[in-house]
Amino acid sequence: MPHIAVNNELAGIRGLLNFRPETAEPLGDLANILLRDTEGLSPAERELIATYVSYLNDCFYCHNSHGAIACIYLGGEMAEGDANAVVDAVRADPESAPITDKLKALLAIAGKVQRSGKAVLPEDIERARATGATDKDLHDTVLIAAAFCLFNRYVDGLAANTPADLSSYEPRARQVAERGYGKHIFSLQQPVR
Repeated sequence: MPHIAVNNELAGIRGLLNFRPETAEPLGDLANILLRDTEGLSPAERELIATYVSYLNDCFYCHNSHGAIACIYLGGEMAEGDANAVVDAVRADPESAPITDKLKALLAIAGKVQRSGKAVLPEDIERARATGATDKDLHDTVLIAAAFCLFNRYVDGLAANTPADLSSYEPRARQVAERGYGKHIFSLQQPVR
């Protein structure tokens, strides 16, 4: 049960955003900029970073929400393989996941940011650069990781309504993949399959 009175029909961060729309707009803008940009990192890679940090933070709602969105993007980007298996592998151990060396290096940085920004060392940056990471890739990775520490603590700190039924995440994931992070996220009821 959430710690504050929110619309319980809007799961996770959605109920919190609905509670305070004036803070929802800038948070939604930030999510759109960080997660939907196609310059440098792909939206799938961005969502995998969000998923991994949320998993490390033990935020059930966020790692399942963003994992589902990553699956939607991966389904459109991967020629072979199962998107769910890729997401699960990233959660379990990015170093052995079937992803690029660049994304492995960036996820290592994101994992360090999740613990402490000061944990990121020059050799972490050098490793990422050696795999082709640009300044923008590095910047966005660190900011996605930091932002998801905020989003995860927002969701869990107010005990947002978190559906245990994993099948409920896919319809919203499709909506986000198609329409982005906008007002519809916290003002519309959950789409159905």
